[in-house]
Amino acid sequence: MHLPWRQKQQTSEEQTSPLPSEQRGLGARWSATKDAFKTHLTTAQANTKSTLQGYNVNVQNRLRAKAYELGSRPAAYLVLSGIFLGSVSTLGVTFVYRRYFRRLRTAEWVTPDILRRKRWVRGVVTSVGDGDNFRLYHTPGFGWRWPLKFRRVPTLSKELKEQTIHVRIAGVDAPEGSHFGRQAQPYAAEALTWLKDMIEGRIVYCQLVRRDQYSRIVSVVTLPPSFFPGWLATGRSLALEMIRAGTGLTYEQAGAEYGKYGKDEFLRVEAESRAARRGLWKHGTVEETPAQYKRRYAQSGTDAEAQAQGTAKVEQENSKEVGLRGILKRLWR
Repeated sequence: MHLPWRQKQQTSEEQTSPLPSEQRGLGARWSATKDAFKTHLTTAQANTKSTLQGYNVNVQNRLRAKAYELGSRPAAYLVLSGIFLGSVSTLGVTFVYRRYFRRLRTAEWVTPDILRRKRWVRGVVTSVGDGDNFRLYHTPGFGWRWPLKFRRVPTLSKELKEQTIHVRIAGVDAPEGSHFGRQAQPYAAEALTWLKDMIEGRIVYCQLVRRDQYSRIVSVVTLPPSFFPGWLATGRSLALEMIRAGTGLTYEQAGAEYGKYGKDEFLRVEAESRAARRGLWKHGTVEETPAQYKRRYAQSGTDAEAQAQGTAKVEQENSKEVGLRGILKRLWR
Protein backbone atom coordinates (compact mmCIF):
# COMPACT_ATOMS: atom_id res chain seq x y z
CA MET A 1 0.00 0.00 0.00
CA HIS A 2 1.46 3.46 -1.02
CA LEU A 3 1.55 5.99 1.84
CA PRO A 4 2.59 9.63 0.93
CA TRP A 5 3.68 10.56 4.40
CA ARG A 6 6.19 7.69 4.44
CA GLN A 7 7.83 9.06 1.27
CA LYS A 8 8.24 12.57 2.78
CA GLN A 9 9.83 11.12 5.93
CA GLN A 10 12.31 9.12 3.84
CA THR A 11 13.30 12.23 1.84
CA SER A 12 13.86 14.25 5.05
CA GLU A 13 16.10 11.50 6.42
CA GLU A 14 18.22 11.54 3.22
CA GLN A 15 18.71 15.31 3.50
CA THR A 16 19.92 15.11 7.14
CA SER A 17 22.38 12.34 6.44
CA PRO A 18 26.01 13.10 7.44
CA LEU A 19 28.39 14.87 4.90
CA PRO A 20 30.97 12.91 3.01
CA SER A 21 34.54 12.89 4.39
CA GLU A 22 35.95 15.06 1.53
CA GLN A 23 33.54 17.90 2.26
CA ARG A 24 34.31 17.77 5.95
CA GLY A 25 38.07 18.02 5.21
CA LEU A 26 37.57 21.08 2.96
CA GLY A 27 35.61 22.87 5.67
CA ALA A 28 38.30 22.13 8.23
CA ARG A 29 41.03 23.59 5.97
CA TRP A 30 38.99 26.74 5.32
CA SER A 31 38.52 27.25 9.06
CA ALA A 32 42.25 26.80 9.62
CA THR A 33 43.06 29.36 6.89
CA LYS A 34 40.73 31.94 8.41
CA ASP A 35 42.26 31.40 11.84
CA ALA A 36 45.77 31.78 10.40
CA PHE A 37 44.82 35.02 8.58
CA LYS A 38 43.28 36.47 11.73
CA THR A 39 46.39 35.58 13.69
CA HIS A 40 48.65 37.18 11.06
CA LEU A 41 46.53 40.36 10.99
CA THR A 42 46.61 40.65 14.77
CA THR A 43 50.39 40.16 14.81
CA ALA A 44 50.92 42.81 12.06
CA GLN A 45 48.81 45.35 13.93
CA ALA A 46 50.73 44.69 17.12
CA ASN A 47 54.08 45.09 15.31
CA THR A 48 52.99 48.36 13.66
CA LYS A 49 51.84 49.79 16.96
CA SER A 50 55.10 48.78 18.60
CA THR A 51 57.12 50.38 15.77
CA LEU A 52 55.22 53.68 16.02
CA GLN A 53 55.67 53.76 19.76
CA GLY A 54 59.39 53.13 19.34
CA TYR A 55 59.67 55.92 16.73
CA ASN A 56 57.88 58.39 19.01
CA VAL A 57 60.15 57.49 21.88
CA ASN A 58 63.20 57.94 19.62
CA VAL A 59 62.04 61.40 18.47
CA GLN A 60 61.38 62.48 22.03
CA ASN A 61 64.79 61.29 23.12
CA ARG A 62 66.47 63.19 20.28
CA LEU A 63 64.58 66.37 21.15
CA ARG A 64 65.57 66.03 24.78
CA ALA A 65 69.19 65.48 23.76
CA LYS A 66 69.16 68.57 21.49
CA ALA A 67 67.60 70.70 24.23
CA TYR A 68 70.19 69.46 26.68
CA GLU A 69 72.96 70.19 24.17
CA LEU A 70 71.77 73.75 23.60
CA GLY A 71 71.37 74.31 27.30
CA SER A 72 74.84 73.01 28.03
CA ARG A 73 76.64 75.20 25.48
CA PRO A 74 78.55 78.20 26.81
CA ALA A 75 76.84 81.57 27.00
CA ALA A 76 79.47 83.15 24.74
CA TYR A 77 78.44 80.88 21.88
CA LEU A 78 74.81 81.89 22.28
CA VAL A 79 75.79 85.57 22.45
CA LEU A 80 77.81 85.30 19.23
CA SER A 81 74.91 83.56 17.52
CA GLY A 82 72.59 86.37 18.57
CA ILE A 83 75.05 89.00 17.32
CA PHE A 84 75.35 87.21 13.97
CA LEU A 85 71.61 86.92 13.50
CA GLY A 86 71.13 90.53 14.53
CA SER A 87 73.79 91.71 12.06
CA VAL A 88 72.21 89.76 9.21
CA SER A 89 68.80 91.21 10.05
CA THR A 90 70.22 94.73 10.25
CA LEU A 91 71.95 94.40 6.88
CA GLY A 92 68.76 93.09 5.32
CA VAL A 93 66.67 95.94 6.72
CA THR A 94 69.31 98.47 5.63
CA PHE A 95 69.35 97.11 2.09
CA VAL A 96 65.56 97.25 1.81
CA TYR A 97 65.53 100.80 3.21
CA ARG A 98 68.28 102.00 0.88
CA ARG A 99 66.74 100.37 -2.18
CA TYR A 100 63.05 101.08 -1.68
CA PHE A 101 62.50 103.73 1.01
CA ARG A 102 65.47 106.12 1.27
CA ARG A 103 65.06 109.37 -0.61
CA LEU A 104 67.70 110.69 -2.96
CA ARG A 105 67.54 114.28 -1.83
CA THR A 106 69.78 115.97 -4.40
CA ALA A 107 72.00 115.08 -7.33
CA GLU A 108 74.90 114.69 -4.88
CA TRP A 109 73.10 111.71 -3.35
CA VAL A 110 73.22 109.89 -6.69
CA THR A 111 76.35 107.77 -6.31
CA PRO A 112 78.43 106.28 -9.15
CA ASP A 113 77.06 102.87 -8.21
CA ILE A 114 73.49 104.08 -8.80
CA LEU A 115 74.48 105.48 -12.18
CA ARG A 116 76.34 102.31 -13.10
CA ARG A 117 73.22 100.24 -12.40
CA LYS A 118 71.05 102.81 -14.22
CA ARG A 119 68.53 102.70 -11.43
CA TRP A 120 64.91 103.73 -11.98
CA VAL A 121 63.37 106.21 -9.53
CA ARG A 122 59.92 107.71 -9.19
CA GLY A 123 59.18 111.25 -8.17
CA VAL A 124 57.09 114.39 -8.52
CA VAL A 125 58.20 117.27 -10.74
CA THR A 126 58.29 120.35 -8.55
CA SER A 127 59.48 122.85 -11.18
CA VAL A 128 60.54 123.11 -14.82
CA GLY A 129 63.52 125.38 -15.39
CA ASP A 130 64.01 125.02 -19.14
CA GLY A 131 62.64 123.20 -22.14
CA ASP A 132 64.62 120.03 -21.43
CA ASN A 133 65.29 119.89 -17.66
CA PHE A 134 63.32 119.95 -14.41
CA ARG A 135 63.49 119.41 -10.65
CA LEU A 136 62.42 116.03 -9.27
CA TYR A 137 61.33 115.29 -5.71
CA HIS A 138 62.12 111.60 -5.20
CA THR A 139 59.19 109.62 -3.71
CA PRO A 140 60.38 106.06 -3.01
CA GLY A 141 58.39 103.25 -1.40
CA PHE A 142 54.80 103.88 -0.39
CA GLY A 143 52.87 106.33 1.74
CA TRP A 144 52.69 109.18 -0.79
CA ARG A 145 49.14 108.57 -2.01
CA TRP A 146 45.82 107.53 -0.58
CA PRO A 147 44.65 105.28 1.00
CA LEU A 148 48.08 104.87 2.70
CA LYS A 149 49.12 108.51 2.61
CA PHE A 150 51.39 109.41 5.54
CA ARG A 151 54.16 111.22 3.59
CA ARG A 152 53.82 114.40 1.57
CA VAL A 153 55.66 116.33 -1.13
CA PRO A 154 56.56 119.86 0.01
CA THR A 155 55.15 122.78 -1.93
CA LEU A 156 57.00 125.77 -0.43
CA SER A 157 60.30 126.88 -1.93
CA LYS A 158 62.06 126.91 1.43
CA GLU A 159 60.95 123.31 2.08
CA LEU A 160 62.19 122.19 -1.34
CA LYS A 161 65.63 123.74 -0.92
CA GLU A 162 68.32 121.04 -1.21
CA GLN A 163 65.57 118.42 -1.55
CA THR A 164 65.26 117.91 -5.32
CA ILE A 165 67.31 116.30 -8.10
CA HIS A 166 68.16 118.42 -11.13
CA VAL A 167 67.26 116.20 -14.10
CA ARG A 168 68.31 116.66 -17.73
CA ILE A 169 65.99 114.80 -20.12
CA ALA A 170 68.05 112.38 -22.20
CA GLY A 171 67.84 112.17 -25.99
CA VAL A 172 66.22 115.54 -26.67
CA ASP A 173 67.46 119.10 -27.16
CA ALA A 174 64.94 121.90 -26.66
CA PRO A 175 65.30 125.54 -27.80
CA GLU A 176 67.46 127.51 -25.39
CA GLY A 177 65.93 130.18 -23.22
CA SER A 178 67.54 133.43 -22.21
CA HIS A 179 70.49 132.73 -19.91
CA PHE A 180 73.52 134.80 -18.90
CA GLY A 181 72.21 137.79 -20.88
CA ARG A 182 71.81 135.81 -24.10
CA GLN A 183 68.74 136.15 -26.29
CA ALA A 184 66.35 133.20 -26.25
CA GLN A 185 65.88 131.00 -29.28
CA PRO A 186 62.63 131.08 -31.25
CA TYR A 187 59.91 128.84 -29.78
CA ALA A 188 61.80 128.51 -26.45
CA ALA A 189 58.91 129.98 -24.44
CA GLU A 190 56.37 127.71 -26.15
CA ALA A 191 58.52 124.64 -25.49
CA LEU A 192 58.86 125.59 -21.81
CA THR A 193 55.09 126.09 -21.49
CA TRP A 194 54.39 122.74 -23.16
CA LEU A 195 56.75 120.90 -20.80
CA LYS A 196 55.25 122.58 -17.73
CA ASP A 197 51.74 121.64 -18.76
CA MET A 198 52.87 118.07 -19.38
CA ILE A 199 54.82 117.20 -16.19
CA GLU A 200 54.84 119.98 -13.57
CA GLY A 201 53.29 118.73 -10.34
CA ARG A 202 52.93 115.21 -11.75
CA ILE A 203 54.64 111.86 -11.24
CA VAL A 204 57.34 110.74 -13.68
CA TYR A 205 59.78 107.81 -13.79
CA CYS A 206 63.48 108.45 -14.39
CA GLN A 207 66.27 106.03 -15.27
CA LEU A 208 69.40 107.71 -13.91
CA VAL A 209 72.12 107.36 -16.55
CA ARG A 210 75.01 109.77 -15.94
CA ARG A 211 76.05 113.17 -14.59
CA ASP A 212 76.66 115.92 -17.14
CA GLN A 213 79.12 118.81 -17.07
CA TYR A 214 76.61 120.99 -15.22
CA SER A 215 76.19 118.41 -12.43
CA ARG A 216 72.71 117.50 -13.64
CA ILE A 217 71.56 113.87 -13.77
CA VAL A 218 70.89 112.84 -17.36
CA SER A 219 67.86 110.54 -17.22
CA VAL A 220 65.58 108.59 -19.51
CA VAL A 221 62.19 109.96 -18.45
CA THR A 222 58.87 108.18 -18.94
CA LEU A 223 55.33 109.18 -18.08
CA PRO A 224 53.14 107.00 -15.80
CA PRO A 225 51.37 104.10 -17.57
CA SER A 226 47.70 104.61 -18.33
CA PHE A 227 46.26 101.53 -16.62
CA PHE A 228 49.02 99.59 -14.82
CA PRO A 229 51.35 100.59 -11.97
CA GLY A 230 54.80 101.87 -12.88
CA TRP A 231 56.62 98.81 -11.55
CA LEU A 232 54.57 96.58 -13.85
CA ALA A 233 54.57 98.53 -17.12
CA THR A 234 56.46 101.38 -18.81
CA GLY A 235 54.75 104.56 -19.90
CA ARG A 236 55.44 106.80 -22.88
CA SER A 237 58.87 108.36 -23.37
CA LEU A 238 58.81 112.06 -22.46
CA ALA A 239 61.62 112.85 -24.91
CA LEU A 240 59.75 111.22 -27.80
CA GLU A 241 56.57 113.10 -26.85
CA MET A 242 58.52 116.37 -26.92
CA ILE A 243 59.96 115.61 -30.37
CA ARG A 244 56.55 114.47 -31.64
CA ALA A 245 55.00 117.76 -30.48
CA GLY A 246 57.78 119.78 -32.11
CA THR A 247 59.15 121.22 -28.86
CA GLY A 248 62.59 119.64 -29.21
CA LEU A 249 65.08 117.97 -31.54
CA THR A 250 66.98 114.73 -31.29
CA TYR A 251 70.14 115.19 -29.21
CA GLU A 252 73.02 113.83 -31.30
CA GLN A 253 76.08 115.10 -29.45
CA ALA A 254 78.58 112.94 -27.56
CA GLY A 255 77.14 110.94 -24.67
CA ALA A 256 73.58 110.92 -26.05
CA GLU A 257 71.23 108.44 -24.39
CA TYR A 258 68.04 107.12 -25.96
CA GLY A 259 67.01 104.31 -23.61
CA LYS A 260 65.42 101.20 -25.06
CA TYR A 261 64.06 103.11 -28.09
CA GLY A 262 67.33 103.83 -29.88
CA LYS A 263 68.46 106.76 -31.99
CA ASP A 264 66.63 105.55 -35.11
CA GLU A 265 63.26 105.80 -33.38
CA PHE A 266 64.03 109.36 -32.26
CA LEU A 267 65.01 110.40 -35.79
CA ARG A 268 61.87 108.75 -37.22
CA VAL A 269 59.58 110.67 -34.85
CA GLU A 270 61.47 113.87 -35.62
CA ALA A 271 60.94 113.34 -39.35
CA GLU A 272 57.19 112.87 -38.76
CA SER A 273 57.02 116.07 -36.73
CA ARG A 274 58.93 117.98 -39.40
CA ALA A 275 56.64 116.65 -42.14
CA ALA A 276 53.57 117.68 -40.12
CA ARG A 277 55.15 121.11 -39.36
CA ARG A 278 54.49 120.92 -35.63
CA GLY A 279 55.96 123.35 -33.13
CA LEU A 280 59.35 124.71 -34.11
CA TRP A 281 58.93 123.07 -37.56
CA LYS A 282 56.02 125.34 -38.47
CA HIS A 283 58.12 126.98 -41.21
CA GLY A 284 59.40 123.62 -42.45
CA THR A 285 62.95 124.12 -41.19
CA VAL A 286 64.89 125.33 -38.15
CA GLU A 287 67.24 128.22 -38.75
CA GLU A 288 69.51 127.36 -35.85
CA THR A 289 69.44 124.19 -33.76
CA PRO A 290 70.09 124.32 -30.00
CA ALA A 291 73.48 122.68 -30.58
CA GLN A 292 74.46 125.36 -33.10
CA TYR A 293 73.20 128.04 -30.73
CA LYS A 294 75.40 126.72 -27.93
CA ARG A 295 78.46 126.57 -30.17
CA ARG A 296 77.87 130.14 -31.33
CA TYR A 297 77.78 131.46 -27.78
CA ALA A 298 80.63 129.25 -26.56
CA GLN A 299 83.16 131.96 -27.48
CA SER A 300 81.49 134.44 -25.13
CA GLY A 301 82.65 132.42 -22.15
CA THR A 302 79.26 132.02 -20.51
CA ASP A 303 78.97 128.33 -21.36
CA ALA A 304 82.54 127.72 -20.29
CA GLU A 305 81.84 129.47 -17.00
CA ALA A 306 78.74 127.37 -16.32
CA GLN A 307 80.58 124.21 -17.27
CA ALA A 308 83.47 125.12 -14.96
CA GLN A 309 81.06 125.65 -12.09
CA GLY A 310 79.46 122.28 -12.72
CA THR A 311 82.85 120.55 -12.97
CA ALA A 312 84.00 122.17 -9.73
CA LYS A 313 80.84 120.97 -8.00
CA VAL A 314 81.45 117.40 -9.18
CA GLU A 315 85.08 117.53 -8.05
CA GLN A 316 84.00 118.88 -4.67
CA GLU A 317 81.54 116.01 -4.32
CA ASN A 318 84.23 113.47 -5.23
CA SER A 319 86.68 114.99 -2.77
CA LYS A 320 84.16 114.45 0.03
CA GLU A 321 84.21 110.72 -0.64
CA VAL A 322 87.91 110.31 0.18
CA GLY A 323 89.08 108.63 3.37
CA LEU A 324 87.11 107.06 6.19
CA ARG A 325 84.25 109.52 5.83
CA GLY A 326 83.86 108.62 2.19
CA ILE A 327 83.88 104.90 3.00
CA LEU A 328 81.18 105.32 5.65
CA LYS A 329 79.18 107.54 3.29
CA ARG A 330 79.30 104.95 0.52
CA LEU A 331 78.31 102.17 2.92
CA TRP A 332 75.31 104.13 4.14
CA ARG A 333 74.22 105.06 0.62
